[in-house]
Amino acid sequence: MRMKELHLLCLLIFGGQSSLACPHPCTCHGSQVDCSSRFLNSSHLPSVYPANTTELRLHNNRLTTLPNGLLDKLSSLRQVSLHGNPWACDCGVLYLRAWLRRRPGGSLSAQPQVNCSSPPHLRGRLVEFLTEEEVLDSCHYWYCDLALTSQVVLFVFVLVQAALLAAVIVFLRRFEKLSNEARRTKEESLTEGENQRENVFLPLSDRSS
Repeated sequence: MRMKELHLLCLLIFGGQSSLACPHPCTCHGSQVDCSSRFLNSSHLPSVYPANTTELRLHNNRLTTLPNGLLDKLSSLRQVSLHGNPWACDCGVLYLRAWLRRRPGGSLSAQPQVNCSSPPHLRGRLVEFLTEEEVLDSCHYWYCDLALTSQVVLFVFVLVQAALLAAVIVFLRRFEKLSNEARRTKEESLTEGENQRENVFLPLSDRSS
């Protein structure tokens, strides 16, 4: 029984410490977690915050999306600042849009609004009030851009391959031409050498004639 009690005590101590640990590179003051102005992008944003977080500051970073479920884990959260980020209002904004729509009353009430930075036709729009059709259209817009970029890259790749093939063909023809010239020169040299040897061994009478 003592071993089990000791195990439970360790879990409580270390588990409690991990749940209260301040994520790097943020700073924490009580239940306030400040990750603002840290040049954080979406891939470097901390994914775990203290369970007792009531205020989370994420403003003035380089966030374009939020990972799905990031804010749902913080049951004590009362205030979040998200302004000053270049939010991309395509498929990746669906979670943020849904969270803003269902957030508890009063949350974010004193914070600046969350606006789209891209795509161009949605720049400046409030993420919370985007319609589902607009988001889906933005997804199609993004996919079309990706498809067009892929086609351009494929076209350039084919052109490079064609240029390399043409260069190889030119090189082979030049090599064949040089080989033929070298063979012909060698044959001419051998013929001249044989003629000279024949002249050396001819009788004097034949040479005079």
